[in-house]
Amino acid sequence: MKQLNTILLIDDDETTNYLNQRLLSRMNTAHDIRVVTNGEEALEYLEKAFSGVEGYPRPELIFVDIKMSVMDGFEFLEEYQKFDETDKSRTIMMMLTSSASFYDLEKLKQFPEVLKHYSKPLAEADVREILEEHF
Repeated sequence: MKQLNTILLIDDDETTNYLNQRLLSRMNTAHDIRVVTNGEEALEYLEKAFSGVEGYPRPELIFVDIKMSVMDGFEFLEEYQKFDETDKSRTIMMMLTSSASFYDLEKLKQFPEVLKHYSKPLAEADVREILEEHF
């Protein structure tokens, strides 16, 4: 299984971040796992990463939660669409959610950047599937 350079977790739930980070580390999926707790922080991070700012490695894989304070996953995705296509094309994005409501899943179809949604926390089988299919 290929090891990625950087994975970005976007979630305001400390427990979920801890569990996901622990699983990804245990599976040796990436050299660097970054965590931000809302969409605004994620956009700031990605602006720096896509601009090549030192200390902000470009994530190859992003997991974003739907329900977050400050800026939720959908608001983040609306802003993310404004990034350059070249930058976005080098990043795989997955939605992580505890809310798999019909409304949320329908709304998710508006964002082609999100390739699939997974229930949180991540399971080892989910991570293997993502890495095998996209990397």
